[in-house]
Amino acid sequence: MRREGAPRRLTADGTVWLWNVRHRHPDCRTVLSLRRAELPHAQLRLVFREGPGRIVAGYPFGTGDVASADGAILNLNEPGVVRRFLDEAGARGLLPAAHGVHGVHGVHGVHEEDAWPLYDTLTATAGNRDA
Repeated sequence: MRREGAPRRLTADGTVWLWNVRHRHPDCRTVLSLRRAELPHAQLRLVFREGPGRIVAGYPFGTGDVASADGAILNLNEPGVVRRFLDEAGARGLLPAAHGVHGVHGVHGVHEEDAWPLYDTLTATAGNRDA
């Protein structure tokens, strides 16, 4: 059985990514963390904060579910959903760069980004499908 929060592997376009999902308090947020396997100190955290019309884990949802009031639900524990977020973050220049290449957010450090704009794009283009 996989330990909750343990990094999972996803290979996309020849790059190995490590990702995990965690729910945090006190300000009730779900965080999808993405990093290249070869860059342990460069990480993108996509943060879903609870707010008007925005739902993060909790009854009746699972720990990786994020939803909007319009009924769209995405499960962040599904590799296909994570791949879609990875692709969208890449299209926006949010991903950590490879060694020796400085991207928008540089090579080292943790960058947090509001995930709801990515979610809105994914649910609009995917017809609200879950994976």
